[in-house]
Amino acid sequence: MTLPSFTASTAIDSLLFRDAFGTPAMRAIFADSALVSRYIEVEVALARAQGRCGVIPAEAAHEIAQRCSLDALDFELLRKETDIVGYPILPLVHQLVKQCGDAGRYIHWGATTQDIMDTATVLQVRDALDLVDADIAALRTILADLAERHRDTPMAGRTHLQHALPITFGYKAAIWLAMFDRHAQRLKELRPRVLVGQFAGAAGTLASLSGRGLEVQQLLMEELGLGVPATTWHVARDGLAEAVNFLALVTGSLGKIAYDVMLLSSTEFGEVFEPFVTGRGASSTMPQKRNAISSELMLAASKAVRQHAGLMLDAMIQDLERATGPWHAEWVALPESFVLSAGALHQARFMLGGLIVDPERMARNLDMTDGLIVAEAVMMGLAPHTGRQQAHDIVYAACRSVNAEGGTLADALARLPEVTAHFDRAALQRLTDPRNYLGEAPQMVDRALALSRAHTASGR
Repeated sequence: MTLPSFTASTAIDSLLFRDAFGTPAMRAIFADSALVSRYIEVEVALARAQGRCGVIPAEAAHEIAQRCSLDALDFELLRKETDIVGYPILPLVHQLVKQCGDAGRYIHWGATTQDIMDTATVLQVRDALDLVDADIAALRTILADLAERHRDTPMAGRTHLQHALPITFGYKAAIWLAMFDRHAQRLKELRPRVLVGQFAGAAGTLASLSGRGLEVQQLLMEELGLGVPATTWHVARDGLAEAVNFLALVTGSLGKIAYDVMLLSSTEFGEVFEPFVTGRGASSTMPQKRNAISSELMLAASKAVRQHAGLMLDAMIQDLERATGPWHAEWVALPESFVLSAGALHQARFMLGGLIVDPERMARNLDMTDGLIVAEAVMMGLAPHTGRQQAHDIVYAACRSVNAEGGTLADALARLPEVTAHFDRAALQRLTDPRNYLGEAPQMVDRALALSRAHTASGR
């Protein structure tokens, strides 16, 4: 039997795990072939820009644009020489020069390795952010639908893992929605800061272009559709660090949602479940299991991206005019962060798009404490008659009675003269019905939906 060739060594490239932790579209953006293609795109755009302003002959620029080819590269030679040099640009330029004949003498004119690599990275980031943007938009639609459908679906709100006060499931979904509305706004705001090209020469001063450097820089960025930097950012890495830290915020929100879903789908809660697909989440030993696989993957990705965000912040601390190592850390953190984020967003769209919500189980859980979940409602109802502190003490004693002796909170309150002096049994039943103490949760859903739709309509 011939075994398949397993050459990948990380989860994001693994034959087994790559579609659990990433997506084909995002992997394609950061694939080696795509990266080298971006290097060539930048070199060609540089030649075109310089041809336009006469820094190099226009004919040479045309030849470079026509003859530089990814398909003609010897990738094995490129790999070997990159191992020796430590960077891929010099080996790549060697091959491009040969491809272009006499015009090859003008390739890489006035540029430095980091100019090409940074600008290629920004082009990748631009495409990657477009994918993230589309996923966030789709997820916002899904969350808005959940919030609207379950606007009035009562459930127990929990703090410190204990029943706190009643909420609605739509209220919970609206909180999730508002997070991703903010992420959509953040993404729009960060684009002009992040999508800025790099062309500054050896030490960032463009000295080799004899006073034409800024003109070439402007034209190069026009060719590529990127922003023009105020100064070189060879050692000012806040833009790319911001992009990855944005991904950490996005996946952090996904991790929070995943954690909620995992808890709410546990046997003791049983209030929501991931979409059913035969075999998904199955156990090798326990046939009854239905594990929350998408949520687990989302949570794992959020933890990994958070670590990469820290690495990007660490890589900002660079020495003088060219770093001696921190830059290289970005080569690991940035592509992996985007692939992991895409995978987490994909899992979220699947999971939340088909989320199974059990309102009946939510109602049973809401009633399981026999009214204790609305002890605050009784306290606030009694407070105008007794003062808040005394009302608190009265209701506290009634709650302890229920915990010790059983029965309902209404029963315990009905035995207290200081309560019955102000409320009859019918009033106590109303006060201790959790469905009567949802606060303004439904109204908050309405507001969140209105704001989300306004953001979408305005393009924010």
